[in-house]
Amino acid sequence: MSEAESIDEGPRDFIREIVREDLRAGRTTAVVTRFPPEPNGYLHIGHAKSICLNFGLAEEFGGRCNLRFDDTNPSKEKHEYIDAIQEDVRWLGFDWGEHLYFASDYFEQLYDWAVHLIGAGKAYVDDLTADEMREYRGTLTEPGRDSPYRDRPAEESLDLFARMRAGAFAEGERVLRAKIDMAAGNINLRDPVLYRILHSPHPRTGDKWHIYPTYDFAHGQSDAIEGVSHSVCTLEFEDHRPLYDWLIENLPVPATPHQYEFARLNLSHTVLSKRRLVQLVEEGHVRGWDDPRMPTLSGLRRRGLPPAAIRDFISRLGVTKSDSVTEMALLDHCVRDLLNKTAERRMAVLNPLKVTIENYPEGESEEMEAVNNPEDEAAGTRKVPFSRELYIERDDFMEDPPKKFFRLAPGREVRLRYAYFVTCQEVVKNEAGEVVELRCTYDPASRGGNSPDGRKVKATLHWVSAAHAVPAEVRLYDHLFADAAPNLEDGLAAAINPDSLKILEDCRLEPALAEAAPGAPVQFERTGYFCLDPDSTPEKPVFNRTVALRDTWAKVKAKG
Repeated sequence: MSEAESIDEGPRDFIREIVREDLRAGRTTAVVTRFPPEPNGYLHIGHAKSICLNFGLAEEFGGRCNLRFDDTNPSKEKHEYIDAIQEDVRWLGFDWGEHLYFASDYFEQLYDWAVHLIGAGKAYVDDLTADEMREYRGTLTEPGRDSPYRDRPAEESLDLFARMRAGAFAEGERVLRAKIDMAAGNINLRDPVLYRILHSPHPRTGDKWHIYPTYDFAHGQSDAIEGVSHSVCTLEFEDHRPLYDWLIENLPVPATPHQYEFARLNLSHTVLSKRRLVQLVEEGHVRGWDDPRMPTLSGLRRRGLPPAAIRDFISRLGVTKSDSVTEMALLDHCVRDLLNKTAERRMAVLNPLKVTIENYPEGESEEMEAVNNPEDEAAGTRKVPFSRELYIERDDFMEDPPKKFFRLAPGREVRLRYAYFVTCQEVVKNEAGEVVELRCTYDPASRGGNSPDGRKVKATLHWVSAAHAVPAEVRLYDHLFADAAPNLEDGLAAAINPDSLKILEDCRLEPALAEAAPGAPVQFERTGYFCLDPDSTPEKPVFNRTVALRDTWAKVKAKG
């Protein structure tokens, strides 16, 4: 395959077409992208779209993608976030190799470039307060006004800037601003702040610095230092691109990258605002950044979502400039589609109802052969113990069933998966009138769940042997917010779905689940996909529901 043909291979979208044209025209000889997170929180699934795009571009066009931390706001940054972000990017399936960078690596160079702008008459130290700067900036329909310090002599600004660096002034007392155009239609060009005073220790540089560059100043210059060819970011930075270009044009940078914008991911039934996610954690609405209800990558990982399913989900969204909201159902579909092919099947009873098979020999048991995954013959089979006393799901029995309920009922015969046909003969209740046990009989000739004489049953139930069952806790997770577009005007607590987490503490699992590997997906037959949670103990495993299966009876009930 020729080089031209290889360029034309792969996915198509407007960003990739720009890259292809740059390569054909010789404007770019090596594709270099970057993923530049701020280490002030955990990554969420919205970041996954940027990760997949930036690392995907580098992989598809034989280039590289840098992981660069935009660590310019030390008051909100932690090593915890730096470590978590690296773990998340690796888990998602990408590697930056030797190209791990930090904006703080460039602090000295960025300072020198700020000095260059002052000396060239294109930046000045301003003494206006934040409120005064806001007032002077103007509005979308009215131009701003020049700061009274805008024409401060370069020598004075250089002296003040050096003293700002040395820690001579209080936070908010002075800033460094670019001198561009206070009447510009784009407010981002109305003398934006380039440096502000922060007396917070930095996770990497300690107390060395008392001034820190803004994102707008550090971003483009860091791209230039790293030789980034295509600076790809989300649409909210589109109005910042003229400032990005102005700084590149007015500084002696070693390269001239260009910024391109695409639509960010918006997902129903959740929030992807980092401020809101911090609020959820700090106010205790969730159990932490890795709570499986959170849209964070660590939360999705703990819930059991496979990274390949997230990559598939992102690829289906495409790359456009049109903002839209994606239904959570599409992500669930991608997860089910993958896990259906890869997850081994197990039997688990989440709401147990005891069943005694009265004509089965007391004290005896046998092993039934069960298929691990009907979608993957290579997954093989396993042995499941069967005995006189079993558990079935309480919802699989009704004493007085409606017409379209085909599961177990008095006098009715059903199949126990991989085992036998059984018939309910008697219902045992407690003093409160609640059903506590079913007494059944079985057909020994139906071993393996096969009909010995061609008779048919309309339901097959899962079960576990009571003597061999593993006690477990199961956590059923649902949407964090009940509404697809949560209204947060009355606060987060009012919007959170009260059914977003249900904890079932008295579940019974087949013995093979005692050996489940942490994070490994498994399908609880007829129930959903689950994975082992880190809260598990040898005495009592804890499983998280990743995504539910479709319940045919629930659909019947919904239709009335």
